[in-house]
Amino acid sequence: MILTVTLNTALDITYRVRALRPHASHRVSEVTERPGGKGVNVARVLAALGHEVTVTGFTGGATGRVVQEKLAAVPGVVDALVPVAGATRRTVAVVDDRSGDTTQLNEPGPTITPSEWSAFLAAYDDLLPAASAVALCGSLPPGVPVGAYAGLVRTARSFAVPVLLDTSGEPLRRGVAARPDIIKPNSDELAELTGSHDPLRATQDARRRGAGAVVASLGPEGLLAVTREGRWQAVPPASVRGNPTGAGDSVVAGLLSGLVEHLPWPARVVRATALAAATVQAPVAGEFDRGVYEELLTRVTVSGEVSAA
Repeated sequence: MILTVTLNTALDITYRVRALRPHASHRVSEVTERPGGKGVNVARVLAALGHEVTVTGFTGGATGRVVQEKLAAVPGVVDALVPVAGATRRTVAVVDDRSGDTTQLNEPGPTITPSEWSAFLAAYDDLLPAASAVALCGSLPPGVPVGAYAGLVRTARSFAVPVLLDTSGEPLRRGVAARPDIIKPNSDELAELTGSHDPLRATQDARRRGAGAVVASLGPEGLLAVTREGRWQAVPPASVRGNPTGAGDSVVAGLLSGLVEHLPWPARVVRATALAAATVQAPVAGEFDRGVYEELLTRVTVSGEVSAA
């Protein structure tokens, strides 16, 4: 079982409009709703790849009930969300059909009380012994300590469970110091962490700060992975247009599935790159186009070198 942690779960709402214009009224041509938050998106992709996944984090209010109802309909995903008094947030993606661009609006999430945080920590401890890997994903809702991910990384390591951390800002800085096995920042998050805008230098610096491996999302330039075994860059055959919501989460799913399947690093980054591109081209946020994914597996190029023994 792979465990994904989403402390700030969401109901992801996607609106499609003919053309998005500021200061104007719009007719929405299509509305879709999916259980969301980064770790939930990761779980959905992992399940589609054939893995058993358990989702934990927080859920509350009427929106939280909708999230759980929709999560129950996803084959292969087990709901272990912890109830809270506050209401689960919503995110709204507005897709402009004319340009293909997406505008994202994210609510902050419910305020978590100390007793609710303690209840989550107890649930996390109970779930870890059965986990083959854990993903810690996304923003922290109000009330959760800024060093929360660092503590969760240390707990996973105490159970000898490999852990991937995907967050940003101060939670990422503190989390890296706890020595996660993998971090997956984008180029902006990596620059904020290290102060360097050179991807290779920044990934190497992030490893020195504590990360076992760093896989950086570089947009059209694909993924750069710097690991103990070596470094590799995977690049899609062409830039893709569409809704990027969830593309980074698909990268996490590709990396985690490759980890538990014991794939070599080049195969992991190829899978993750293909999944990300297939997610951008999917019509709904947080899904991936399987046909595009399978085609890209043979067309993503990977280059790099193995570290000297």
